[in-house]
Amino acid sequence: MAVIALAGCSGAPGVTTSALALLLSWPLEAGRRMILAECDPDGGAVLHGLLQGTLGDRYGLRNLSVAARKGEFSDAFWRQLIDLSSEDGKQMSPRDRLLLPGITDPAQSASLTSVWKILAQMFRGIEAESGHDVLIDLGRRGAYGPCGVLAEQADATFVVVRNTLRCLQAAEGRVRALAERVGDVSVLMINEGPYPAGEVQRVLQVPVTATLPHAPKDARVLSDGAEQPRHFTRSPLMKAARTTSTLLLQQAAMRRARLDPRAARAGGEVSRAR
Repeated sequence: MAVIALAGCSGAPGVTTSALALLLSWPLEAGRRMILAECDPDGGAVLHGLLQGTLGDRYGLRNLSVAARKGEFSDAFWRQLIDLSSEDGKQMSPRDRLLLPGITDPAQSASLTSVWKILAQMFRGIEAESGHDVLIDLGRRGAYGPCGVLAEQADATFVVVRNTLRCLQAAEGRVRALAERVGDVSVLMINEGPYPAGEVQRVLQVPVTATLPHAPKDARVLSDGAEQPRHFTRSPLMKAARTTSTLLLQQAAMRRARLDPRAARAGGEVSRAR
């Protein structure tokens, strides 16, 4: 069980597309859930991307600021989640892969200043009490402003970086600033460019934990709601996402054990008891 944050940099590195691939391929045991929260202050992309605007903007992060002022945050949070787990409309959905959509207008982020800390505490409580995993999409700049508290409270933070010269140049300063704020960070690399993981690691001075392929056709299914190919779940992107999910969980567990050995041991005992 873990709370994991994904951050980006300029150059459209693919944070949200990567997060959706991870959500849909995350390894889940019976009774566990995976929650993806779009916490990008520049606005979320899933409602009008993957979901093609079919749900309007009735759900999402923007509704939580009002709930926080009324003292109804916890109940409101669960009502804002959208179920992305059902693959067959004829079967009852397990509701184990859930999305908290982001804001629809960057201007709305001003109303969320007091919400980020509450949300960080909510994620920690969900992980500790329910055994659910939480993946936070911080977008290109979310880890560096007020909502950076979400990265600070996460078990591990990963910067999504394309291995192109343009993206690596943009990422250097961002990775350094984020490491200063939250401690150690790692890279989730999108393999579009010519530079191998070792070179990316040398340039950014942080480890590359996992790599996802650059697969534009499959990525458009997630980013823009394009028609899903017949064997999409077995595509190179989704296969790599399953492997990446395991690697991110391992990294989060190691970091938690290093920072708080007692909590890590207690978590392991609870897991074994289940």
